[in-house]
Amino acid sequence: MASSRAARAAASVEARPAGVLVDATAIPADRGGVGRYLDELVAQLDGPFVIACQARDAVHYRELAPSATVLPQHPRIQSVARRLLWEQLSLPRLARRSGVSVIFSPHYTLPVLSRKKRVVTFHDATFFSDPGVHTPTKGRFFRAWIRLSSRLADAVVVPSIATASELARYIPRDVPRFDVAYHGVDRARFHEPTRAEVEVAATTLGLDGAPWIAFLGTVEPRKNVPSLVAAYRELVADWQSDWGPVPALAIAGGRGWETGLDAEVARTAPPASVHVLGFIDLEIMRGFLGGATVVSYPSLGEGFGLPVLEAMACGAPVLTTRRLALPEVGGDAVAYSEPDSSSISDGLRALVSDPVLRERLATRGIERSKRFSWRESAKTHQAVFARVTNGKV
Repeated sequence: MASSRAARAAASVEARPAGVLVDATAIPADRGGVGRYLDELVAQLDGPFVIACQARDAVHYRELAPSATVLPQHPRIQSVARRLLWEQLSLPRLARRSGVSVIFSPHYTLPVLSRKKRVVTFHDATFFSDPGVHTPTKGRFFRAWIRLSSRLADAVVVPSIATASELARYIPRDVPRFDVAYHGVDRARFHEPTRAEVEVAATTLGLDGAPWIAFLGTVEPRKNVPSLVAAYRELVADWQSDWGPVPALAIAGGRGWETGLDAEVARTAPPASVHVLGFIDLEIMRGFLGGATVVSYPSLGEGFGLPVLEAMACGAPVLTTRRLALPEVGGDAVAYSEPDSSSISDGLRALVSDPVLRERLATRGIERSKRFSWRESAKTHQAVFARVTNGKV
């Protein structure tokens, strides 16, 4: 009798939903935009939750979220196809065994067949609004999944009002409402650097001895980096001696599927100098951004624009575009140009020639960046989880 009661009690506990399962298996080994989003988010979440991740990331997530239960999955799911198969077949079973009430899928796709509540994040709408900046296969894949996930999810999180508005133009009207959760900024890492931190970044990246104009982001067509290189060449061709030494152009970030960058760099000759740096360590990013004469981010469209926010927090004057969510982030604390090379060159010229303007934007940027908090983003996510758990859509 006693053992029977104990078994029923244990079954009752197992059946009771207990928190959220975060599916981190889609996060690549390099902590790019989506990886940074999820890392910062899980570090701020409260209460019981579970993280399913790639085996290589288990230690990383245990350090980020000590209160979470981290469940590393088999290394064979590192390929995209096998991860998607795992998501559809194994993730629902894992959610049942974990006793969670919500599956949180932070990167567009979700398990189609699951009785658990499902929350998904869509990071931008450019697969619909600007399909030419993506490969055809990637565009078809994500357009299909956005449509499907939007129908199946109990809630959809987006990082900006612009993204919500843009997505509403392309997907069915009967989808759940969009919950806007702005990204934040890690103030322990992104703040004004010391002179020593700037010097360390410059030396580490081979930039010492001269100023630099910085770009940070994945080198893909949407980021418009070839136009930035062309604009930089125009700027140097018209350089005035009273502006000071000619700056280098420093391009940091992973190489995506952009095919035009190398040709633009090859057209560059002294005194112009382009440094294609690849990924840079987070520990020197503050010095890299905050030490730049200007941070230029001439994107064709962003769901949020995290590099702009982080550059602002580091006290860098920023030049970006008014595309999609970028004005939501930058407000009146950044300078704007059109995305063509002539407009970018004009914007750079206005900044490099005017130290007073750069200082004014740097001050405004620091203040505006304080409006964005990963803690507030986590609170918004948790409110969404609570709402769908309680059956409210």
